Amino acid sequence: MADPLPLCHLNGGLLPVLEARVSPFDRSFLFGDGVYEVIPVRHGRARRLSANLARLTRSLRELHMHNPHSEQQWQELIEQLIAANGGGDIYVYLQVSRGAEFGRNHAPPPDIEPTVFAYCTPLPPPTPAALEQGVACITASDTRWARCDIKSVALLANVLLRQQAVEAGASETILLRDGWLTDASASTVYIVKDGEVRAPPNSTLLLPGTTRSLLEELADAHGIARRSVAISEAQLRAADEVWLSAATRGVVAVTTLDGRSVGSGRPGPLWRRMHALIENYWAA
Repeated sequence: MADPLPLCHLNGGLLPVLEARVSPFDRSFLFGDGVYEVIPVRHGRARRLSANLARLTRSLRELHMHNPHSEQQWQELIEQLIAANGGGDIYVYLQVSRGAEFGRNHAPPPDIEPTVFAYCTPLPPPTPAALEQGVACITASDTRWARCDIKSVALLANVLLRQQAVEAGASETILLRDGWLTDASASTVYIVKDGEVRAPPNSTLLLPGTTRSLLEELADAHGIARRSVAISEAQLRAADEVWLSAATRGVVAVTTLDGRSVGSGRPGPLWRRMHALIENYWAA
């Protein structure tokens, strides 16, 4: 990933990112007690922002945390941050912690003030190799907590699962729970079988992806068959195509899984079509 851009937002104002300071008693530091969003920005415009803010609101509600801003205030904050960093193709990382108290208590005080932090980073372009050859993935048991639908900053299990991929020379770790597909360590997973795009139904066991919702809208608009359905490990391994999607990477073809080729071992025709649709959407 590229270095963060120069200016960040912290608790109501802009300042140089290297000068940003948060209390060591902040509950996100002590407990991982916070939520976050990653918002893609194309040509200086935040895209799918309403979907990100809706998911942020839901995550805050599920953790019984106070939402410090209205949707309009969030939009203004994000737009100001984007403009201050020059716009372009970037992404915004936005984090809301429950806040800082003087001490460490498992049960948070009722009147604690949230900590709001946001910064920007250049959006990494897909590599020519990933577009032409796809990426390699491994599988592992899903060791995350039981509320994966909350976009929590407590990501230790995700970190360890991604590290497994790094150590295996792979791009991602695709997760299985009791023999069924859930997510990847930081991506949504799809399979293609007989010309149909399939993904596991949203539940507490996986994160409802904003890029997934875009992919589904584009599929419906362009006559691509798709459905949400439970996917077994055997169905994953027998898929014609496997995809990943995320805010920072769009949709990516998986061509090797645990050392074995997926389908033909090359990015498939339906992935190529969906990739083009998503890129055209971002360019509009």
